[in-house]
Amino acid sequence: MFSFCTDPDTLETARWFACYLTSGKHLGFYASFGTVLLLLAITAPVALAFGFGGAVAARSRFLPLRLFGQGYTSIVRGVPDIVFFLFFVIALDQAFEWLRHQVKCPDWDQPIRQGNDFLVCPAAKLPLGNAPQWVHESYGFALAVLTFAIVFGAFAANVLHGAMRAVPRAQIETAAAYGMTESQAFRRILVPQMWIYALPGLSNLWMILIKATPLLFLLGVEDIVYWARELGGMKTQIYAYPHPDWRLWYLLGLLVFYLGLTKLSEIVLGRLTVRLSHGQATLGGAALQKAATA
Repeated sequence: MFSFCTDPDTLETARWFACYLTSGKHLGFYASFGTVLLLLAITAPVALAFGFGGAVAARSRFLPLRLFGQGYTSIVRGVPDIVFFLFFVIALDQAFEWLRHQVKCPDWDQPIRQGNDFLVCPAAKLPLGNAPQWVHESYGFALAVLTFAIVFGAFAANVLHGAMRAVPRAQIETAAAYGMTESQAFRRILVPQMWIYALPGLSNLWMILIKATPLLFLLGVEDIVYWARELGGMKTQIYAYPHPDWRLWYLLGLLVFYLGLTKLSEIVLGRLTVRLSHGQATLGGAALQKAATA
């Protein structure tokens, strides 16, 4: 980064740290914070969409669809997250490659399963062996997003299903009395009002999702925990900047980052709760009405 960084052994303390903290590996460490934030930004709405679909399916009158929704929430919630992440990503990756194999290599005469090996034709590999590095990284990140979304979508489905049941039934009956169809009452009455009941549970899920981001390391994504262990560990002379074991300091930095992110989340979610409580028959809504009339 700096012109004086050519020989780290000749640098005094301040310049040594300036070069050390701006090395290529540290730039990757700083970029990994963006990776975590990007994961949260993409996963949260996708998981919410999975959850909404699962909640709607779980309350469907169509028996197969209802069983699918109930099975999705029960099975995924019942499997430990770390087991699901370790198993599902491998299974999903192999499923994608198997489908591509059936399309691109119909004349393949070798078994795909050969002992513990899963072998498809080169054209069916995901990503292709000659693909750029950013394609491999993007594919791994996409698998991570999908895995996180499926897991947390199951929990969100359970929360949203309970929130839908919490909306007073009398309001749905009143909508029907005014001539609304079932779908109109669902869109205009049930869905807008359920969020205040769902927000406490969704807030907890958001906090858990933040704490679960270090699992990216298990999915092959170079996240902040990976870089903290890599950069904080003791270096040998093969590295440009050898130093003692500094993992404690790196992990303390991650502690500050996560605490700051959760505190910011609490502020935003608190304001959102106040906003959604207006006019609602909840404790929060009653408090707002009392404060307005005081």
